[in-house]
Amino acid sequence: MRLAGSFQFVLLLVLSSKATGLNIPLEVEQLPTIISHTSGPVIALPYDNDNITIQCEARGNPPPEYRWTKDDLDFIPPKPTTIKRAQLDTDGTFVLQNKSLGRFQGKYRCYASNKLGTAMTEAIELIVPIMPKFPKEKMEPIIIQEGEPFVLKCNPPEGFSPRKIHWMSIGLQHIEQDERVSTGTDGSLYFSHALQKDSRQDYCCFADFRRIIVQKTAMAVEVIPWTPEYESADDRVATLPVRTPSLLLPSGVQTERVLVKGAQLQLECIPGGYPTPKIEWMKMGEDLPTQAKLDNFGKLLTIAAIEESDGGTYSCLAKNPAGQAIHYFDVIVEEPPQWLNEPPESQLNVIGSDVHIKCSVSGSPPPDIVWRKNGHVFEDDPLNNKRVLDDTLILHNALPEDSGVYQCEASNRHGGVLANINIMVMNLAPLILTKDYQEYTVIRSQNMSMNCRVFGSPLPTISWAKDETPEAIEGERFIMLHDGSLQISSTEKEDSGEYVCVADNSEGKSSITAVLAVKEPTQIVNGPQDMQVISGTTAHLTCQAQYDESLKDSFQTVWIKDGEKIQLSLEEPSRYFLSDGMLQIMNVKLSDEGMYTCMARTHLDVDNVTALLTVLDVPDAPQNVLITKLNNPRNISLSWIPGSDHNSSVIEFIVEYEESQWEPGKWKELHKVPGNQATVELALHGHLNYQFRVYAVNAIGPGPPSEPTERYKTPPAAPDRNPENIKIHGHVPHQMDIGWEPLLPVEQNGPGLEYKVSYRKLDVDDTWSEHLVKRHSFVVSNTSTFIPYEIKIRSRNSHGWGPQPKIVTGYSGEDVVFRHCLRENVSVPTAAPRDIAVEVMNTTVLRVSWNPIPPATVRGHLRGYHVHWLRKRSFLYPDKILDEHQSLSFPGKRTHAIVPGLEPFSEYTLTVNVFNKKGNGPSSDPVTFNTPEGVPEQVPILTTSNARRDSVLLVWGPPLVANGILTGYHLQYHLINETTMEVLATRELNISGADTTHWQLKGLKEGSLYLFHLSACTRVGCGPPLAQESSTVTPAPVVSVESSHICSVSFPRSIPGTTARPPSLAPSLLNISSYVSDTYAKISWTARVEQQDSQLYVAYMNNRDGNWRISEAVNTSQSFHVIGGLKPGTVYTVRLMAKALLDNASIFEDVIQTQVTGVAGHQRSSSTRGWFIGTMCAVALLTLVVLTVCFLGRNKGGKYAGTPPPGRQEMLAMDKVKEKEDRHPDEESQAMNDDTFCEYSDSDEKPLKGSSCSLNGDDAVSRDSLVDYADGGGEFSEDGSFIGEYSGHKGEGSVGEPNGFGPVIA
Repeated sequence: MRLAGSFQFVLLLVLSSKATGLNIPLEVEQLPTIISHTSGPVIALPYDNDNITIQCEARGNPPPEYRWTKDDLDFIPPKPTTIKRAQLDTDGTFVLQNKSLGRFQGKYRCYASNKLGTAMTEAIELIVPIMPKFPKEKMEPIIIQEGEPFVLKCNPPEGFSPRKIHWMSIGLQHIEQDERVSTGTDGSLYFSHALQKDSRQDYCCFADFRRIIVQKTAMAVEVIPWTPEYESADDRVATLPVRTPSLLLPSGVQTERVLVKGAQLQLECIPGGYPTPKIEWMKMGEDLPTQAKLDNFGKLLTIAAIEESDGGTYSCLAKNPAGQAIHYFDVIVEEPPQWLNEPPESQLNVIGSDVHIKCSVSGSPPPDIVWRKNGHVFEDDPLNNKRVLDDTLILHNALPEDSGVYQCEASNRHGGVLANINIMVMNLAPLILTKDYQEYTVIRSQNMSMNCRVFGSPLPTISWAKDETPEAIEGERFIMLHDGSLQISSTEKEDSGEYVCVADNSEGKSSITAVLAVKEPTQIVNGPQDMQVISGTTAHLTCQAQYDESLKDSFQTVWIKDGEKIQLSLEEPSRYFLSDGMLQIMNVKLSDEGMYTCMARTHLDVDNVTALLTVLDVPDAPQNVLITKLNNPRNISLSWIPGSDHNSSVIEFIVEYEESQWEPGKWKELHKVPGNQATVELALHGHLNYQFRVYAVNAIGPGPPSEPTERYKTPPAAPDRNPENIKIHGHVPHQMDIGWEPLLPVEQNGPGLEYKVSYRKLDVDDTWSEHLVKRHSFVVSNTSTFIPYEIKIRSRNSHGWGPQPKIVTGYSGEDVVFRHCLRENVSVPTAAPRDIAVEVMNTTVLRVSWNPIPPATVRGHLRGYHVHWLRKRSFLYPDKILDEHQSLSFPGKRTHAIVPGLEPFSEYTLTVNVFNKKGNGPSSDPVTFNTPEGVPEQVPILTTSNARRDSVLLVWGPPLVANGILTGYHLQYHLINETTMEVLATRELNISGADTTHWQLKGLKEGSLYLFHLSACTRVGCGPPLAQESSTVTPAPVVSVESSHICSVSFPRSIPGTTARPPSLAPSLLNISSYVSDTYAKISWTARVEQQDSQLYVAYMNNRDGNWRISEAVNTSQSFHVIGGLKPGTVYTVRLMAKALLDNASIFEDVIQTQVTGVAGHQRSSSTRGWFIGTMCAVALLTLVVLTVCFLGRNKGGKYAGTPPPGRQEMLAMDKVKEKEDRHPDEESQAMNDDTFCEYSDSDEKPLKGSSCSLNGDDAVSRDSLVDYADGGGEFSEDGSFIGEYSGHKGEGSVGEPNGFGPVIA
């Protein structure tokens, strides 16, 4: 966010009159501070070979020096030769080698000092336990009376935790323990009462100190059996006397246990007596704690982490039938000293302020507090304003010499805590520690912090300014942090610039400048998209990014696949190729599938886009293809496990087979199974030894086949089917040839295949003639001519007959006729269809029907009917006899047909004949019919000219095909809004008179755009309209025209989408003409004398693609311009323009068509017919007394819904002109061709459209109304739809089409 003017933001750090927290940068002189040290105790195990490192690290300025004390005495650490100083973290660290560690056992302190003071650590205790071992001693046997309790003492040696005690025999068998016998926490083995089975010589105590186990000398126990005093009989059973319970552990009645909070509490009661007493635990006045747990058969109560609430009096009660014994435990929970909140903080104070240091600790018993300064005990000194009040130290009116490191150490019997408090008393002007003119760069919209680290006493006021102005910074995006840094949220480009940080206190002022540059973010604008790629092809992953141009050197594109960077090597061959950010993966494999991340990054920011690449491949081969037999041995079930489809669903499975008898080793397709199934039932042929395999097909293609199954042999059987495609031919009279498709070898189902051929006359014989053959053809001789037969063929082999065959019908040979002297077989139908009826459906289509001929007269197979029709004359020219033949073929047995392609308003005759294979029968009697009158075709041209304020002249040409008697024209014109192109008003006008070709339309709105639609009409109706645009004009100077028959012409043509403007004055040209070849066109003109040095431009457009091409400037004195590189037989629009700009201000426009190779001569001869139209135009010119401007104005192009766009009319030609008209041209037209009307060169050029003088016809183009087709080749379907071909003579002819019209007013 950029605000008006400069910015300033002020942060005021409030300074206390007493003290504030101390955070002094290292660049400033400061007291030593212990930052790390070894915490005690340190236990050096005797079996560890590692050295012991005691660490002490401090910071300060000047750097501190170190010294050590051991047990409060100065200690100089040893310097082992094997330890180099570089291996130590700091100068305060020393290393003790594993050898002779015992002499280093003790409590250590580290002191770090510089000239300002001394900091110290708490005591670090080093414990070096000795190797544990039992003393050598001679153990006397223990003799005990049966029933008496006793104890085997272990007395394990001192060692290190954890320690475990095991009682075992010499053979390392554990002594069985239970409620009577158990091990105490002191390691001794306690017996509640002795039994004779306790007698043994090898009681051994083993002490386990992790990796060290030591053994005590074995002890012997002898139990003396108990004998009752009153024993008088040998058979009396002696029983032990009941013994009152006693406590073997602990001794006495009450025990006090003092524990540190969090320690483990263990209370143990081991009783003696007979029977074995039970132990009950209680806590006086309340229930046992929920976390209390009983172990060792209920003799041991354990609380894992004791809390203060667990303190109190506990009791254990030992009971048996003889009595009970009890013991009380007083449990006291204490804790070592702890800071109530946090250790006291260091302070920075101004001179003359009071310094208060409070050492708030807790502990049980209450800790003793000792104050020190720089490691020396600090005493209360009221006379020097230094007071020590228990946990508080006060310095009144502090001076610089009171600066130092003050230690507060609190301790009780469970431990202690120590804090070093740095107290600095000083006054100092602001010292800015951040580099001046530090440069910062940030990406737009990210947050940015500019540092201003300041130290001073009193604490300075920090302010930020921008652009060296004192105005205050405002806005939510600017935030001052507690350390004085300025944070800008959501940076903008306008935030770039210089910022000034000013620090000010009572001792002085200081400032620095920070330079901020905001960069545009790196952004992937065209990242990779999820895509599927076929295995083996190349995958293209696009990654195009935008970034700040100044970061170009650090910009790079990194591609990551599934979290791992893709390594692109230029030296070693790689399938990965990176070009312009696009990653190409050549020869994609299935392992290339995964998540691809494009990472575009600079040293400031990064953007990434992730896409999923899915690799498509053909399916894997199915597995475990199994054959399961069904009820019939020739029917099996085949099942398989589909393989991976590789991301393209399986479309189908193909089951293939191979048999070893006929084509061993050749696999053939047997069955297709949908892709969602993995089993299929198969019907097999007999007498074959099969094996099967399956492969899958997906959209990528077929996959590899499975492994073949084991061989499966089918038993032989009778054939399953009979021959198919039975064909009966009568090639010669009195004979019938029968043929069929034999069974395939695999279809024979067994040996001995043969065929039974049966035949009989249809509806005549009841008995079948039968023959057995092994080949697949049979000839029946001495048949009647063209007689129908029933035929059936049945297959059999050595195991039986095939199924009952189907009966087919065929014919014997057709008749023979001798024609003239030729001895060839000819047999054609002998009758013609009768009762021919014609129904005219519309102007060009009719329906013809007939009665079929008797079957006997067909003399063969009926192939169809031929319909022939002849156009005799057109009612537009009733005296002209035509001879236009057409025909269509309709296959099969039918009684009607639909005939298309007729000409409207004409007289026709029609005949029908039948045909068979040998040829056509006689034609029917001719039927005469007439086609009705139709609507005209579209008028070929519509132009506008002589546009005025309220009128415009419309000129058009009559339709080339009238399809009836022309009655006039229908004109519809629309007023158009030139801004929105909407129709504002519509009017219609009927123009009577077939000879009318122009109309002066009046009553129009001044300076407005109009759209005109003109249709030609007959008595039936109007044809399709032709559209044109034009605009009325505002008053303009009248341009005079020479009263000469050689006139200057301006003929503008509209361009779609342009806006109409008043016509501008342009070079006036005479005799504009063109010569058109197949690949070039020559445009010629004559310029007036005063405009010989003017310039014009020639533009042309291929009407198919709509692309304009403009020439270089052409001098009008050149008189011609050649347009080359044209395509043969193509329509072009040509313009002459006064400037190289495609607008409506063209001088001239025309439509030309290049020649087709081989018709140039015909084109030139037909073009002369335009002289007749030119003569007519000249006569009309003499009557134009009101026309002052010849074709001045312009047309505006546009597109409207439902109307054809103007300016795209191509060369039009008559549909049909008769051969006789070409051979016998009209004498009047012939005479006109010899006249000369305007001035032309002696070349084969023709005048262009738009000239009121130079008018002629377009190149004549002849075409047929119907296309020639071969006889009998075309067909109609049963419903009359066309599937056939035309046949007949072409009516050749052409007529000249007028290309332009003079402005004529009737």
